Amino acid sequence: MLPIIDTVGLTQRFGSIVALNSLNISVPEGMTGLVGANGAGKTTLINVLLGLRVPNAGTVSVLGCDPITEGFKLRLQVGLAPERNVLPNDMRAVDFVRHLAEMRGIPRKEARTRASDALWLVGLGEERLRELGTMSTGQRQRVKLAQAVASDPKLVFLDEPTDGLDPVQRREMLDLIYKMSSEFNINVLLASHVLEEIERVCDNIVALDAGNLVACGTIDDLAAGNLVVRGAIDDLAADGTDAGGTDLAGDTEGIVLELVDIETSSDTFDSVETVEAALRESGLEVRRKGAVLNIKGSELGGMYDHVRDAVADSGARIHRLEKKRFSLDDIYANIVDE
Repeated sequence: MLPIIDTVGLTQRFGSIVALNSLNISVPEGMTGLVGANGAGKTTLINVLLGLRVPNAGTVSVLGCDPITEGFKLRLQVGLAPERNVLPNDMRAVDFVRHLAEMRGIPRKEARTRASDALWLVGLGEERLRELGTMSTGQRQRVKLAQAVASDPKLVFLDEPTDGLDPVQRREMLDLIYKMSSEFNINVLLASHVLEEIERVCDNIVALDAGNLVACGTIDDLAAGNLVVRGAIDDLAADGTDAGGTDLAGDTEGIVLELVDIETSSDTFDSVETVEAALRESGLEVRRKGAVLNIKGSELGGMYDHVRDAVADSGARIHRLEKKRFSLDDIYANIVDE
């Protein structure tokens, strides 16, 4: 099956700033998360994929179309919910959604019906006649989602769709996006800087860091360490074979060790750094944040033994010790820190 998005050597510059650095991306059908911190290049990539920006180098294909030469044809097949608040305050929700559906080639009468249906679908059926300026942030985000899907697109770009929402609204929005994608067979590229959101609803991931491609593939492959990511490329074996994925990637369980952080060493107690060093010497993989150590090894029982010995030898004091399965957040943080 051909990818719905495919780029080779995609580069976008703004003066001396390289916003996208020679990206090779292949996105299959389904829900794909586009992740990265603010400024990583997510919005720039979406603009290039839509044909709104002409890249400086490389090739791009979206739904089999070249966004530059076939932009109009492409944009009739896709929907976009932009990050910015671009809704006209004095326009009714149903009129706004209908207008954009007409712009995508839907006949006026059908566009009116689709606008109403889309607003009911996102939970705004009873609010469809309200002016957009009177709506809350959560309602306006739903309106942007409704207009993106009203024309029955093959692919929808959602740029930070949960921005400005509280935790409950975020969960509801993600559930709604997942339902729409699965029930109506709409491909989704969901851009977010919140990795937990991507892990919750997406099957695939494209991860960017400062315009560079960090990882591209399925989330399961990333978790299993089967993706070639930034950092792993530098670790290729002498025979040219792939040395593996990220240090903390894996479906195996880990340990979270939080110590009572004593800044100064004494004859009785030593610092957190001493415990960290001892665990690393034992062959364990450790990431430290303050007094919290995220530890990964090949076997859980052996990890507990090493932790026990390291803590006992240093005289450190344990505040918390628990088992943990590493999340996408842990994996991504480890990749970009390399």
